[in-house]
Amino acid sequence: MANKPESTEKEMAHIEIMIGRILQIGVVIAAIVMLIGLILLLVNGGDGGYAVGHQPTTISTILSGTAHMKPYAIMMVGMFCLILTPVLRVVVSIYAFYKEHDHLYVWITTAVLIILCVSFIIGHTV
Repeated sequence: MANKPESTEKEMAHIEIMIGRILQIGVVIAAIVMLIGLILLLVNGGDGGYAVGHQPTTISTILSGTAHMKPYAIMMVGMFCLILTPVLRVVVSIYAFYKEHDHLYVWITTAVLIILCVSFIIGHTV
């Protein structure tokens, strides 16, 4: 196997650092948003802003609830941030494999991204 040019190796090291930062920042943002929702829930005396047994489950109700500062909706935004963090990592990995000219892994990682997207759609409709 031929040695990769030094510039490509430097760029790959940079991308790996970027992927690590994406994961760290995503988890921190998700934790902060969920903590804000939890604090609001405690301040409201356990009232999540919705009727008992009901939580926001669609993107429109979550965004509407977040705009109205409803604790359950804000915590759901934090959960979405947490869920989307590894999805963003998959997208960056596709770019990294493309830059390495590793077409097999570009296709495999793209298939993983498609499976993730389909699972989100199926999970939303079921």
